Amino acid sequence: MVKIASASASAETSPKTAHRKTALRPKSSVAVKQNSAAKRPKTTAAAKKKASKLDANKPKKPPTAFFYFLEDFRKEFQEQNPDVKSMREVGKACGEKWKIMTYEEKVQYYDVATEKRAEFEKAMACYHQKKESGEYDEFDEDSDFDE
Repeated sequence: MVKIASASASAETSPKTAHRKTALRPKSSVAVKQNSAAKRPKTTAAAKKKASKLDANKPKKPPTAFFYFLEDFRKEFQEQNPDVKSMREVGKACGEKWKIMTYEEKVQYYDVATEKRAEFEKAMACYHQKKESGEYDEFDEDSDFDE
């Protein structure tokens, strides 16, 4: 027994049903681009120039404990699995291993990260002193990073 809907019943759709139908319809690439462009904040030319200007004298932030672990793990993983060349697979395996490690196993990496962080803090203090004294000001205009 198959029920046949009348033409008048199908023509009368509630607002909820109409919304569901449009929600399931795939969006065109033009509509997607317009929506994403509208949500993105506009950047001015001055903001772009300021963001692109890097200070070559500023110390780099040190890696976290996980990245020190990643260095060691990557070497071991490559020795045990020479056929795996994908960084994605190595990263997944590393992340899984890091999650199951206990704090006692992670302590050595946290210690290295803490030491590097302390060195970075000293370098930043020195950098700020030199910048306040005006030692770096004369090099800012001649930097290779200005474009």
